[in-house]
Amino acid sequence: MSLSIPLLVLSNPLLVWCAAVGLYQQDDASSLELNFQSLDYRNTINWKMQPSTLDTVLFSVQYKIYGDKQWTDAQHCQNISQHHCDLSKETSDPREWYYARVQVSSNGVLSEWTLSPRFHPQWESLFSPPTLKLNVTEQSIVVRVRAPRTAHRRANGGLVPITKYERLLFRIHLTHDNGEQEQHEMDGYTKELRIIDLKPKTTYCLQAETLVPRRGQVSHRGPTTCVTTP
Repeated sequence: MSLSIPLLVLSNPLLVWCAAVGLYQQDDASSLELNFQSLDYRNTINWKMQPSTLDTVLFSVQYKIYGDKQWTDAQHCQNISQHHCDLSKETSDPREWYYARVQVSSNGVLSEWTLSPRFHPQWESLFSPPTLKLNVTEQSIVVRVRAPRTAHRRANGGLVPITKYERLLFRIHLTHDNGEQEQHEMDGYTKELRIIDLKPKTTYCLQAETLVPRRGQVSHRGPTTCVTTP
C-alpha cells in the first residue's frame, strides 16, 4: 500500500504538475528578501531572490497604507523583470506608514505574496548634502545653499525641497590653504552664509553636509569646491 501513493502521483501528470506548482510557490515566496530604501523621499522597494533555474521570472508589486485592508497595484511595476520598484508617488506622504508586497510569476504560475517590513519615510529616509553656489570677494565668500529636493513636484513643475517636510541644518566645512579647518552651521531655511575676514589671493575649499536634528542624522559630505580670493 505504501508504494501505491508515489506510483499514483508519478503516473498522473496533473498531480505531478500540481506538486511542482506547490513547490514553486513555496520556494520562490520564501526566497525573496524585501526592503525599502529612501533618499530624499525617493522611496524604492527592492528585493533579492536566490538563484533560480526557472526560465522567465517576472515580478508584480502592490502597496498599501498601514491600517488599510485593500492592496493597490503599482501599475508601473506589474510583470517586470527588475528587482526594484520606485514607489515615491505611491508613498508621497512622509508621515504615513506603508507596506509593499511582491509576487513572482514564471510561465503563468504565481507564487504567494512576500511582504515587506513596515516603512515610514520621515523616519527612514536618508538625505543628500545641499548644493553650494559661491560668490567670492577679496575678503569673503558668500555661500548660497540649496536644500536637497524630493521626488515630489509643485504645481509649477518644480521639485519640492526637503525643508517642506523636515527641519534641517546645514554644516559648511571650510579648509584654509594651510590645512586649518573651520565649521559654520546654518538653519535649513536660511539661504545664504557669508564667511568674512579671509585673506586675499588665498585658496579655500568648501564642503557641506545635511543634519537632521530630530534624528541625530548626518549626511555624507558633498563634493569639494575650491575658490581663490582675488
